[in-house]
Amino acid sequence: QVNLVESGGGLVHPGGSLRLSCVTSGNIFSQNVMAWARQAPGKQREFVAGFSRNGTTNIADSVKGRFSLSRDNGKNTMYLQMNNLKPEDTAVYYCNLIDLAGGHAYWGQGTQVTVSS
Repeated sequence: QVNLVESGGGLVHPGGSLRLSCVTSGNIFSQNVMAWARQAPGKQREFVAGFSRNGTTNIADSVKGRFSLSRDNGKNTMYLQMNNLKPEDTAVYYCNLIDLAGGHAYWGQGTQVTVSS
């Protein structure tokens, strides 16, 4: 059992910042990757940012330079720092963990980010 809980979403003005958190618990296997994805109304879910298996970060071009990843292993938490938010960033943001060994994908419940003037 793997549990992912996102938090930190909210309503911000363009140019504002938010930090999303994903707290993990349960049976987290060593061979896994974690990432953030988002889904806006009427659009497909898209990759935002994530840690590769080797620990490097991958950031989507649409948010590169504005979003960054970090994690606190002691708190079992992955963060997505979002700066200079734009209206097009409005979406539900999901935490994703893929168990590479078992081929299972886990998702959190999502947290709403709304960027509006």
